[in-house]
Amino acid sequence: MKAAVYAGRIESPFGPICLMGTDEGLTQVDFQHGDRPVHMTQSGRTAPGYFDQVIQQLHEYFEGTRQAFDLPLAPPGTAFQQRVWQALQQIPYGRTMTYQELAERLGKPTASRAVGSANGRNPIAIIIPCHRVIGRDGRLRGYAGGLHIKQQLLQHEGAWPR
Repeated sequence: MKAAVYAGRIESPFGPICLMGTDEGLTQVDFQHGDRPVHMTQSGRTAPGYFDQVIQQLHEYFEGTRQAFDLPLAPPGTAFQQRVWQALQQIPYGRTMTYQELAERLGKPTASRAVGSANGRNPIAIIIPCHRVIGRDGRLRGYAGGLHIKQQLLQHEGAWPR
């Protein structure tokens, strides 16, 4: 039997955000851009209780009263991507780190490009804070939500400009 997939959408100060998850946990938080359609799978069942927690914690983040998230996460990815995403969650609110520093933290000092690739494939924006990773030169580098959103998130956290 195929696992149920739940979907939702919330409004944020940075635009609409789409949420997806399974019974195990949240699998995707993504900014919706323009008229791009949102593909949502309906399971015919009520979303798990953690969905209410996701919405509440995101609203608290946007209001400036939450700096860390406590949610069940189930992002699909390779073992290396999972390690990178776990390390991203250790970057404190209001701080940034370079791709090189993140690679060194993982014990892979020559893997900054691989770390950047895993960072770019993070399916759970904001909650797994890939927006906190910047280039070695201190400049903003790629962000799936767009560099303007990355800059706004860092400004919201008081981490930009550096």
